[in-house]
Amino acid sequence: MKKYKLTSESVVTTRGVTVYRIQALVDFSTVKADDLGGYIESEKNLAHFGNAWVSDTAQIFGNAQVFGNAQVFGRSRVFGNAQISGSAWVSGNAQIWGNAQISGNALVSENVLISGTAQISGNAQVSDHAHVAGTTQVSGNAQIFGDTQIFGNAQISGSAWVFGNAWVSGNAQISGSAWVSNDSGVFGNAQISGNTHVTGKSRISGKTQLSGESRVLDYNTSNSA
Repeated sequence: MKKYKLTSESVVTTRGVTVYRIQALVDFSTVKADDLGGYIESEKNLAHFGNAWVSDTAQIFGNAQVFGNAQVFGRSRVFGNAQISGSAWVSGNAQIWGNAQISGNALVSENVLISGTAQISGNAQVSDHAHVAGTTQVSGNAQIFGDTQIFGNAQISGSAWVFGNAWVSGNAQISGSAWVSNDSGVFGNAQISGNTHVTGKSRISGKTQLSGESRVLDYNTSNSA
């Protein structure tokens, strides 16, 4: 049974794609029959099964899919081959494209950009002006916020926080309750774990491993002996 229909109301996206406002046909979750939702290009963009919904002025187009119990709202844009599933929420002005996947209970909000084959899962949260790209994986209870950039094959997991103007790239791994903040960069095959805090303008690279209760301020591993 179909839970929504496409109406005749349409807009053209900034990429030149016509999308149509949807309208609920039945009650489900917090949605009531006749409620107007957001915009999709076609029914392939939003599943009829589950409680997934697109609301406000959010737009889903291309081969992008929203399914499960996922919610996309605000002025979000999801396109390309991106998938939003599970109980994930995408809101604000977030843009998700490429082959990116948002799943589990992940929250993506504000002006976040997520592209490539990046995966945001678990209870992870990505907000503010963060940009996540490449084959990055953000999972667990990790939080990414500020003007952070995560790219390459980086992995952020556990209860790690990356924020400020920090960036993480290459095969770097941030886990445990570690923090990477301010203007710090972690790249190469570096591993930051435990309760380590990397701050200031630190540059942690190569095969460096920092764990325990380490506090790193304005340190550059390339300058170490």
